[in-house]
Amino acid sequence: MSLQEKTRWEPAEAEPRITEAWLASGLNHPDPEGPGPAYSIAIPPPNVTGALHMGHALNGSVQDTLIRWHRMGGARAKWILGTDHAGIATQTQVEKLLKSEGTSREEVGREEFTRRTWLWREEYGGTIVEQLKRLGASCDYEEERFTLDPGYVEAVLVVFTTLFEKGLIYRDNYLVNWDPGSRSAISDLEVEEREVEDTMYEIAYPLADGSGEVVVATVRPETMLADTAVAVHPDDERYTALVGKLVLLPLVGRELPVIADEYVKRDFGTGCLKITPGHDPNDFEIGRRHGLEELSVIGEDGRMTDAAGPDYAGLSVLEAREAVVAALGDAVRSRKPYLHTVPFSHRSGERIEPLVSLQWFMRMDELARPAIDAVVEGRIRIHPPSQQKRYLDWLEGIRPWCISRQLWWGHQIPVWYRGEETHVGSSAPEGEGWERDPDVLDTWFSSALWPFATLGWPKDTPELRAFHPTDVLSTGRDILFLWVARMVMLGLEFTGEIPFADVYNHSVIQAPDGRRMSKSLGTGIDPLALIDGGPRPPVYESGSHPPGDFPAYGADAVRFGLLAMSSTQDVRFSEEKVAQGRALANKLFNATRFVLGKVPADTVAAPRPTTVEDRWILSRLQEFKEELAERIAVFDFSKASLGLYDFVYGELCDWYVELTKAREVDADLAATLVHVLRETLALAHPVIPFVTEELWANLPGADGTLLAAARRPEVDPALRDAGAEASVAAAIAAITTVRAWRQDAGVKAGAFLPARLTGVPEETAGLLARMARLELGGDGAAEATIAIPGGSVEVLAGGGFDPEQAARKVEEQRALLTKEIARAEGKLANERFVAKAPDEVVAAEREKLERLREELGGL
Repeated sequence: MSLQEKTRWEPAEAEPRITEAWLASGLNHPDPEGPGPAYSIAIPPPNVTGALHMGHALNGSVQDTLIRWHRMGGARAKWILGTDHAGIATQTQVEKLLKSEGTSREEVGREEFTRRTWLWREEYGGTIVEQLKRLGASCDYEEERFTLDPGYVEAVLVVFTTLFEKGLIYRDNYLVNWDPGSRSAISDLEVEEREVEDTMYEIAYPLADGSGEVVVATVRPETMLADTAVAVHPDDERYTALVGKLVLLPLVGRELPVIADEYVKRDFGTGCLKITPGHDPNDFEIGRRHGLEELSVIGEDGRMTDAAGPDYAGLSVLEAREAVVAALGDAVRSRKPYLHTVPFSHRSGERIEPLVSLQWFMRMDELARPAIDAVVEGRIRIHPPSQQKRYLDWLEGIRPWCISRQLWWGHQIPVWYRGEETHVGSSAPEGEGWERDPDVLDTWFSSALWPFATLGWPKDTPELRAFHPTDVLSTGRDILFLWVARMVMLGLEFTGEIPFADVYNHSVIQAPDGRRMSKSLGTGIDPLALIDGGPRPPVYESGSHPPGDFPAYGADAVRFGLLAMSSTQDVRFSEEKVAQGRALANKLFNATRFVLGKVPADTVAAPRPTTVEDRWILSRLQEFKEELAERIAVFDFSKASLGLYDFVYGELCDWYVELTKAREVDADLAATLVHVLRETLALAHPVIPFVTEELWANLPGADGTLLAAARRPEVDPALRDAGAEASVAAAIAAITTVRAWRQDAGVKAGAFLPARLTGVPEETAGLLARMARLELGGDGAAEATIAIPGGSVEVLAGGGFDPEQAARKVEEQRALLTKEIARAEGKLANERFVAKAPDEVVAAEREKLERLREELGGL
């Protein structure tokens, strides 16, 4: 079916066909040694377990807009694609599968478990990549990478062994964040703090010499079984005489020294702090300063160990807490509710158990300084600037990174042991009796190599030489430390170059009611349900949102909507913006059908203006090009997409196309129409690629070429025409004013009003008459005068105009406006409203008042 036979844009039919054309063209797979400048972005690798969610859809739209924009600017643009092995997430999925089969990873063993995980990845791992194609993402699908493919494994081994040889990677017994849910240590950045109400207990510890007691305050009495000291502040006069004495640990009878340490807060609890180096991070540091023993009574399964004693071994932490408090009896001097923040695992959701464990660590201070300098010196720019401060503050206070994880799926640590011998290398040592360390590396360790390992490093490949450093990293601020800072550190360390020049932290799209998007909460919105049509989530069951399924908006509408609602802040999802994107696609579709129905098939696109409106649209087109380029350059995708909408709707379609409808389409007008349409489609393509590609294929001269491969039109200063812009702007204002007057006066829509113009330039008089339905001529008396910019329209008698009715309608409108103005003024005069309402609400009310006053002035 030809374009002329269609009545509207049908994305469901066109998008798969266009996607296949893009993939077949090889456009997404640039030659690293080809001509022209290189431009590259490395996709934040989605988890191999993942499916497309709103964050992926927004970030995919951002990155694809940048890639298409620069490709059309003449660059060899490469969007590096791949997925992350996602250690904990993937292992959890496969363990669930094994459980459903009545077995477990322990029963099948490591080798079989790893084999089954690879099979699972082959079956399910490509889901999100196929979904990215549905979004129109022009990734380099021919070179998809995976963080466990052989080349990537080689890169990880080189980095680990090099850092070990430099002394930056080491093994130590240290207190870690133990996640009983995943049975693994996790990093500080994988911990989330939650507010919890516990009970604060005050417990008496008797002095060993029988001369009295000290009372300590704790919310975790079960850990007292591993206490190794009691600490007081050195300047706390209440306890200075006790420093150096011994107390007896209740229930256990172990003697504990009373020590002085400045960490102790004199105003917290009793001022006496029980010290448990094996189960509290602050106590651990105190213990290291004072050489205290690091006892542990809680195991990796979250239950009490044999070291806790026969009365408590095997109990859960909460069961042990109740048992210890009961056994203490009168030694518990008081108990009261206590609200505080507690660490939980971001992975499993379980409460973190601080445990002393033998783990592999990476010292970060030496690597942090160059990463700080790169940002301070401006070689890496972080957007918005508030995120730059967060980045620098974290690096300034960086701590060692626990890089080992007690998992089976991932990069197994390249260390072997035989007795007291240790071998670190990329392959097993020769000889018998060597056993490899069972742990794997933190997923973020391998992800930190992403910008260069995906391009073939440590080999010196053409891809690495052409596309590294990358140009932009678009990501969420939640992984600024987990991933971004670590990529900068390891990129500088191993390539000597920054991994990217700009870091853009995009919005977090919230549910329409302001809550986070979550499938379990019923607030998650599936981007594919928006593209193809699908069920709205439960959050739509209340409020002003329509019930039932989403309409099939198509990928362009979803891309436009997400970009339009994006900012540097968290934003609520707006279906209205997606609907606006669909309207834009249809507007372009209909405008193209109109133009193609008017111009000869052999028209050669060229700017050949013959009227003021031709010169106006060509000049406005140059202004739009400049504004769009400026907004994309500073990652202002909201203004870029909304500016596109305003130009297409407000200038090209609603004005220029309408202004030309009454003209005879000669060769000059045909060339100009096709030229303007052709350049508009090219400028819109990075934001809404599918509909623009479809329409481009139908333009005269397209000859089977792809718009995605076309050059983006540059600003032509010779087509700038300030005079034409001023003239047509005045004409548009006049037309708008007269149309509003006609409506207010009750003039029939199709009626032509006899009128006389004053102060209207000859070149725009015809436009005003045609668009406002005026019949010029006549010298009778004026029944009404309409003020317009630079002049007036005198409405003459006749034409079905009733001046008395018009006057009544104007008075009615004036009264209504006066009432609305008074209401708005009263609202803004209310100090409580101005002080308490959100800034944007107050600003909107002020804008409304100004608009009402202008309307009243117009009457």
